[in-house]
Amino acid sequence: MLFWAGSTVYDIAGPRVTDISTRDSASGHDSYPIPYRIRMERLGTLRRNKMRVTGAVAVSAALALGAVSCSDDDGGSGGGDEVTIGFMGDLTGENSGLVIPPKQGAQLAIEQYNATNPKVKIKLKTYDSQGKAEQATTLAQGAVKSDKIVGLIGPAFSGESQSVNPILNEAKIPSVTPSATGIALAEKGWKYWHRVVADDAVQSVGAGEFLSGSVKVKKVFTVSDNQEYGKGLADSVGNAVKTKGAQVQSDAVDDKGNDYSSTVNKINQFKPDAVYFGGYYAVAGRLFKQLREGGYKGKVMSGDGSLATGLIEGAGQANAQGALLSCGCMIDAEGKTNAKAKKFADDYKAKFGSEVAIYSSEGFDAATAFIEAIKAGKTKAEEINGFLKTEDFQGVGKQIKFDDKGELATQDIFIYEVKDNKLPLLGNSKQATVS
Repeated sequence: MLFWAGSTVYDIAGPRVTDISTRDSASGHDSYPIPYRIRMERLGTLRRNKMRVTGAVAVSAALALGAVSCSDDDGGSGGGDEVTIGFMGDLTGENSGLVIPPKQGAQLAIEQYNATNPKVKIKLKTYDSQGKAEQATTLAQGAVKSDKIVGLIGPAFSGESQSVNPILNEAKIPSVTPSATGIALAEKGWKYWHRVVADDAVQSVGAGEFLSGSVKVKKVFTVSDNQEYGKGLADSVGNAVKTKGAQVQSDAVDDKGNDYSSTVNKINQFKPDAVYFGGYYAVAGRLFKQLREGGYKGKVMSGDGSLATGLIEGAGQANAQGALLSCGCMIDAEGKTNAKAKKFADDYKAKFGSEVAIYSSEGFDAATAFIEAIKAGKTKAEEINGFLKTEDFQGVGKQIKFDDKGELATQDIFIYEVKDNKLPLLGNSKQATVS
């Protein structure tokens, strides 16, 4: 049954009331980044009541009212107890291509677990922050107070993590982020925070070693979007290559801008062997496109925030060819690293109709960390947090074992290279070589 309140459509399903004006409607079979649409179920009923609204109007109204978007992906329901695990990140924003894969990885892990008919099932509830810290804060408060989550996978980005984790820490709710790489996150003293990916300090060292060793750079120009994640990564990479004897110049671009000609001119004047960009793929695509069109012939490289096919789409396939990417994430569609990786890649493609992508395996492993705790009979948030600190298992991407700060005990950086419209793995940063 539907009813209308202000500018929002609600669907009453038994005892539950769901705001469908912001429900996630991704089919899972679309390639990322996935456009999300407003689901107006039983629109004919609304027409008979002479109440018409387009999806765009509903979105605008919902945003104007400060509505938050969340949905359930519980992978099956049935008898027995149930706990709720949240997933938070940018699912419909400009950089959703980085977040949909880990969300799908987590969804797959939970669906497979629920399919075993366990004593305690897991409901996965998604929270679409669009990567905005203020939106993530509101969502986190609702997740804790209203949805009673016992754990959170995410937040996906470092900026929103800075805002959300104090809330989770105070509520004693454990979190495992698959993708937030900000260095400072591990230095906050949060007792309920964990991540399954190396931080930007490790990434910058790995990227610097690769540029100095394999690419043999003598001059590097670093560019950032002047945001916390991007600037930190670009500066750290610059420092890493400096220690190897390279000359470094740097600049920043406006992540909301489109004309980067000033930066392009500075790069062409410096004539570096490589340009390293710290930030996300939407800006990287525009920058790399303008660099190639401006005549720059050297190597272009970016970090995990750009490891998505959206980079190729933004730069254009010809301009993106040969672009190098560093990441603490493992994308292993062929199962070269371990047997679990191959099975995961096959299961993922069967479920979602696409190859594993950035943070797919990290999303799966983050969910598995919670699943292992629940399988061990830990269903309260504090019990789960205590169990997380004892875990040591081979994930589909890497070994999952947390240190006393919530970091992975063993951290590696991997290098990828754009070839045609794909992002194949070159290898560990210590062994990878450019083609």
